[in-house]
Amino acid sequence: MIFCVEDDRGIRELVVYTLQTAGYEAVGISDGEELFRRLQTETPELILLDIMLPGEDGITLLKRLRSEAGTGEIPVIMATAKGTEYDKVIGLDLGADDYIVKPFGMMEMVSRVKAVLRRSVKESNELIRAGEICMDLGSREVSVCGDPARLTLKEFDLLRLLLENQGRVYSRQQMLDLVWGTGFVGESRTVDVHIGTLRTKLGPCGEYIETVRGVGYRLRSGQ
Repeated sequence: MIFCVEDDRGIRELVVYTLQTAGYEAVGISDGEELFRRLQTETPELILLDIMLPGEDGITLLKRLRSEAGTGEIPVIMATAKGTEYDKVIGLDLGADDYIVKPFGMMEMVSRVKAVLRRSVKESNELIRAGEICMDLGSREVSVCGDPARLTLKEFDLLRLLLENQGRVYSRQQMLDLVWGTGFVGESRTVDVHIGTLRTKLGPCGEYIETVRGVGYRLRSGQ
């Protein structure tokens, strides 16, 4: 099931019709209040979320989605108005999985939905380890020295990139492209901030992440 949160009735009905024609179950939702009412009884595979909504806007709704345990992992595609780069950056930084600029073509929308759904398919019980860090890809849980570490979506994805490529050095731009997507228009400082919070949450294992001066970061191999 896909939720399309859009206050414009014409656009909402067209998106829902297109998704249903493409083989997906989809429902239209007009605002945040209706969205969270529906989420009490059904968890969708993906949410298409417009930023400009009556009442709580899309950015506020995304924060709520990402902060609650039952909705934090639902893939979200933000719909942004043309020229609103700030909203796009904020949405991606808060954990949106992708964005699409209005007015958009229906086939482009379906393609983005398919891509995000493919990326969000969870691997079955695969563990990645480095020293005292253990990541479960199936449950998206991380433990450090046996204790759970509460990571944000981007912190998890950054750590996964480093764990799966231990010893390899990644530049900040490579990390932005791989974790935030090539369409991200923020600054490389975003990576530094996330690496800093990730190191803190990893406690004594934070030192596994090394800064390679003038290049970027790597996870020490041989842990």
